Amino acid sequence: MAAIHPTALVHAGARLANDVEVGAYTVIGEHVEIGTGCRIGPHAVITGHTRIGRNNRIFQFVSLGEAPQDKKYAGEPTRLEIGDGNTIREFCTFNCGTVQDAGVTRLGNDNWVMAYVHLAHDCHVGDHAIFANNSQLAGHVRVDDHAILGGFTAVHQFCHIGAHSITAIGTVVLQDIPPFVTASGNTAQPYGVNSEGLKRRGFSADTIVHIKRAYKTLYKSGLGVEDAKRAIAAQVDACPELKLMLDFLANSTRGIIR
Repeated sequence: MAAIHPTALVHAGARLANDVEVGAYTVIGEHVEIGTGCRIGPHAVITGHTRIGRNNRIFQFVSLGEAPQDKKYAGEPTRLEIGDGNTIREFCTFNCGTVQDAGVTRLGNDNWVMAYVHLAHDCHVGDHAIFANNSQLAGHVRVDDHAILGGFTAVHQFCHIGAHSITAIGTVVLQDIPPFVTASGNTAQPYGVNSEGLKRRGFSADTIVHIKRAYKTLYKSGLGVEDAKRAIAAQVDACPELKLMLDFLANSTRGIIR
């Protein structure tokens, strides 16, 4: 049987795996589903149409699955989906999606989410991302795999944060950050390639050299974005990883930081 503290309030309609742990005074709503191996701390509130995968560690005082902070929201049964192996620290707030988008806010697998992080409605986060304390995502933001957001990073709605990118503390993001890029400032500007992160993830020295060359093409050559894209496309055969950057640039809707 699930280890539910006697002071916790778990709705009879909620579906919890047999080994889920639920701390004191936690509230779990009717439409919540929690997978095997999850541990929920005390004083958490998990509500809405929320599905949580396996082996997640959710600390005290979080609020997951609450209604989106969107004045257009009219009570539609939108969703929050959390994958497997995530750590979600104190005072995080993740809201459900809206019908104006896909209707779902999604956190992938193996993400490390520190205290006071906010995921607004319709955000989609990939796998292995790190959110430092007080990182804040407005609605409809997409964060790709292995991205790192420094403490107090604030991201404008509809922005796209590319894979393997990193932001410094206090960064204000108003446009898209391409893959591999280090960003800092208010507003965010590019400051080179996240070389240390790439090394830690097993990128070869030769691959990192090619990525740096593509960065210089995009930011140091004086080329416009369209000309830079064509120049980077010519480098893809030598470094297939650059296809990630090229696809990102092709699909950017807000424009990239410059």
